[in-house]
Amino acid sequence: MKKVIAVFDIGKTNKKILLFDKDLQVVYQKEDKFPEIVDEDGCECDDIEKIETWLKDTLISIIKEGEFDICAVNFSTYGASLAYIDAEGKRLTPIYNYLKPMPAGIVEPLYDSYGGQAEFSRQTASPALGMLNSGLQALWLKSKRPEVFAQVKSIVHFPQYLSYLFTNAITSEYTSIGCHTAMWDFDHMQYHSWLKEEGINLPAPVSNSTMTEVELSGHKMYVGIGIHDSSASLVPYIKGSKEKFALISTGTWCINMNPFNYEPLTADQLSKDCLCFMSVTQNPVKSSRLFMGYIHEVNSDRFAEYFNVPKDSFKRVKLNEKMLVRLNDWSLGQRVFFKNGVPEDSVDKSVDLSLFDSYEEAYHQLMIDLTYLCIESLELVLSKSDPVKNIFISGGFARNEIFVRLMATTYPDCNVFTSEVDNSSALGAAMVVWDAMKGETIPGTDLGLNKWEPLTEITEVYK
Repeated sequence: MKKVIAVFDIGKTNKKILLFDKDLQVVYQKEDKFPEIVDEDGCECDDIEKIETWLKDTLISIIKEGEFDICAVNFSTYGASLAYIDAEGKRLTPIYNYLKPMPAGIVEPLYDSYGGQAEFSRQTASPALGMLNSGLQALWLKSKRPEVFAQVKSIVHFPQYLSYLFTNAITSEYTSIGCHTAMWDFDHMQYHSWLKEEGINLPAPVSNSTMTEVELSGHKMYVGIGIHDSSASLVPYIKGSKEKFALISTGTWCINMNPFNYEPLTADQLSKDCLCFMSVTQNPVKSSRLFMGYIHEVNSDRFAEYFNVPKDSFKRVKLNEKMLVRLNDWSLGQRVFFKNGVPEDSVDKSVDLSLFDSYEEAYHQLMIDLTYLCIESLELVLSKSDPVKNIFISGGFARNEIFVRLMATTYPDCNVFTSEVDNSSALGAAMVVWDAMKGETIPGTDLGLNKWEPLTEITEVYK
C-alpha cells in the first residue's frame, strides 16, 4: 500500500479530501458540497451533522479499499467559527456562521473596558468585525443563550473540533487563535485577559505538528490538530523560500500576507481592514485584503454588456503595452475607475464607457486601477525598514499578465514571481504532520515559480 497523508480541506462552499504521497503529490481527491441549513435564528450555517458523518465515512471507505496506507490525517478549514462541547463530550450548538449579525449592545461594553474599540482592536490585531471575531461569538452565546453557555465545558475552533471527532482531545493552536479572533493579546503574546474575566476558557495552544495516535476501522494512524486555512497556505512558502517574502493570494478576495513584518498594527492600518494572524512558526503575519476578484467580475461583466461581447472576454485580452502607455498619458497618471473609492456594490457606474474605443481598452484601464488598489492594500503590510526580497502572486490573477507585469514594474527592486501551488492550504496541512510518514524525508517544495520583468515604457502604477 502507498503511504499517504489525508487532509480534509473544508471551505465554506466545497469540502474536499486529498491524499498526499511521499513526494507531496496528490494521488487521490474527492470533493463534495452540502446544502447549508439554518440555525435557531434562521441564519444559514454549515450542516455540521452531515459533515461529521461524511468525515468518518469517507476515511473508513478509503481504509477498507486497501489501496492506501493512511499515516496521518489533518484538517485545513476556515477558522472563524467555534464549537461548544459539554461535560459529556457532545457538541451543544450548530457551527454558527461567522456572517451571522452581531446584535447591538454585546461587544460595546467589552470595548469600553479596554480603552475603546480602536485600542482593543490594536491589542488583539483584530478589526471590529462582529461575529467574524470568533471570540466575540462566545460572548454572544453567553449573553443570548445563557442556559446553553452554562453547559459549556470546552470551546474549540472549527479545525480543532474536526480533529476532536477522531481523538476526543480538546486542543488549541496558534493559527486559529491568532486570526482576527479578538482572543489573543499581541502585546504580550498570550490569551487576552477579557476571556478569563468572562469565564471563557480555552486550552493552552500547542504546535501544529502535534498529533494523537488513534485507531479507526482497525487501522492505526496519527491525527493532527488542524490548522487555519490562511496559515496553511503559507506553509509551502515558508518552507520553500530562503528569502523574506510577501504573498499575494488572489481569488474572490486578494489577501496580502507578510510573515516578516513584526511592527505593531497602527490604528490607520486597522481602519483599512489590516490585521495580524499567526503562522505555524508562532509569529505574527501582517495581512490586508481587497475584494479584488469580485470587483473585477462585476465591472468586467458591465463592460461585456456594453460592448456586446461574451462575459469571459477578459480571458482573451492580451497585454498591450502601447495601450497601457496611451491610457496612462490620457488619464494623466490618475485613476479613472474608483476615483472616490470602491462603491458599495463594487460597480463604478460613474465612468462613462463611451470614453473607451473597445472592451480591450476599458479592460486595460480597469486592470491599471485594480492593480493600484492592490498596491495600496499591499503597502499596508510591507515594511520600509525591513523590505522583502520576493513577492509571490498566487491564484487567479497570477494568470493575468497585465496585473503581474504592472506589479513587477511597480516593485523593480523585488523579484516578482507568479506561483502555481495547487491546493496550497491542504498541502500546508499535510506538511505540518509530515513526521507521521516515518522514514520518509520531506521533499523540497516546488513553488512553481515564474519571474516577471517590469514593463519597459511605464515606470510605475500611480505610486
